[in-house]
Amino acid sequence: MIEVTQLLINGCNGDQAALDQLMPFVHDELRRLARHYMQRERPNHTLQTTALINEAYLRLVDQHVSWQNRAHFFGIAARLMRQILVEHARARHAAKRGGAQTPVSLAEAAQVGSRAADLVALDDALHSLALLNQQQSRVVELRFFGGLTIAETAEVLGISHATVERNWQVARAFLHRELSR
Repeated sequence: MIEVTQLLINGCNGDQAALDQLMPFVHDELRRLARHYMQRERPNHTLQTTALINEAYLRLVDQHVSWQNRAHFFGIAARLMRQILVEHARARHAAKRGGAQTPVSLAEAAQVGSRAADLVALDDALHSLALLNQQQSRVVELRFFGGLTIAETAEVLGISHATVERNWQVARAFLHRELSR
C-alpha cells in the first residue's frame, strides 16, 4: 500500500517511471472493479473488461490530481469506470436511434435499449442526488459501482462507518424513488 501511494505521489510530481511501475501494483484491483461493473452489463456488451481497465487507467494517469493514497486512486478509478460505461451506453442508445446501424434481433434490441436506458437513467438520478448531497452520491458510486465495502468506502471518503451506512440507506431510498417515476 505504501509503495502504491509513493508511486502515485511521484507520478503526480512528473515521474513517468513511477507511473510505468504503478500498473502492475494496481492492475488486479482495477480488474476486480471492472469485473464488478461488467457483471451488471448485458452479456453481449461490446466493451470488454480489459478495454474498460485500459481506458480507465489512461484517464487516471492523465488526471491532474494530487493523489492522497491508494484508496483515493481507486475511488476515482471507480468513478471513471462508471463514466466510461455511461458514455458507452449513451453512444449505444444514440446509435439505436439512427446512428451506426447493425442488424440485431427484436429481442436483443429491446434488451440493449432497456439496459442502456437503465444505466443512463441511473446516471441521471445520481447526478440529481449529487446536486442535493455530494457525499451520498459518492457513497453510491463506490458501493454500487465500485463494489467497495462499508469499511473501504469510509476509508476512501474519510468518514465514519456509521456515516457511510446512513448515507447508503438514504441514497438508496432517493434513487429508488427517482427510478420508480
